[in-house]
Order: sequence, then structure tokens, then C-alpha cells
Amino acid sequence: MADETPVLDTLADITVAPLERNSLAPRELMLVRLAALIAVDAPPASYLTSAGAAQGSGVTAGDIQAVMIGVAPVVGTARVVAAGGHILRALGLAITVTDGELVGEGDAGR
Repeated sequence: MADETPVLDTLADITVAPLERNSLAPRELMLVRLAALIAVDAPPASYLTSAGAAQGSGVTAGDIQAVMIGVAPVVGTARVVAAGGHILRALGLAITVTDGELVGEGDAGR
């Protein structure tokens, strides 16, 4: 099937579009986006949709921690702690998706 993941593909497009139409450098834009995700108490899947773009723009674990520290006085400690858990769950989802893709590729040859 040519379009097996239309929702995820659309979300990926939405994530990439601002990178192409923004005066901020991609890294700074992803840091701003991370701060916004924390502020709105985004679920793990929302972090997952930005993970590839964040990694591609050079965002590091240290940058993520710095953003969490920076927004804590504004959004509150509970929201920052929740974001840490959401980010960890998003990493788990990313690993599961990657493992699933690898399994799917290996099964195709059988």
C-alpha cells in the first residue's frame, strides 16, 4: 500500500512545514516547540512527532533538560515532571516503532 500511515504522514508534514517557513534556525524552532509541548501538557505521541525533526536539527538531551529548567517557573514543576515522563514514553514508542519496522522488513523476505 502506498499510503499505509496517512495520519502519521500528515502529522510529519505539519511538523516539517514550520521548519521551511520560519526565520528561526531549525534547532531554536525545535526548542521553542518543546517548550510549547511542555506548556500544554502534550501526550507522549506529540513529542514523538517532533523527535525526528529535533534530532535532525541537533537538539541534545542537555538542550531538553535546559528547556525543562527554563520553563519550570512559568508552567510549574508538576507539568515539567509530567513532560519528563511523556518524553521517556515517547522514546519508548520510537524504539517500538523502529523495532516494528525492522521486524516488518525481515518478515517480508519470508
